[in-house]
Amino acid sequence: MTKRKVPLRKCVVSNEMKPKKEMIRIVRNKEGEIAIDPSGKLPGRGAYVSIEPEIVQSAWDKHVLERVFGAKIEDDFYQSLLDYVTHQKARMSL
Repeated sequence: MTKRKVPLRKCVVSNEMKPKKEMIRIVRNKEGEIAIDPSGKLPGRGAYVSIEPEIVQSAWDKHVLERVFGAKIEDDFYQSLLDYVTHQKARMSL
């Protein structure tokens, strides 16, 4: 039985390489809208963030995603991202 290659992605906040399943993709589409991409297949410019509430909070404090996408990101988006990551982290620990 051959071993499958695990796809790795780099977190834009911590600069760590992790398996794609341990990351969440944030995408900016052509209209400039920024959204959470749970499927990882939405069209547009994507950036990966680790599914760790501390890392998302750090991204919020330092406005990392604003620099990555070159767009203003509202606090309610960061809050929804933090809620989503907290929920996903809880699901992974089950």
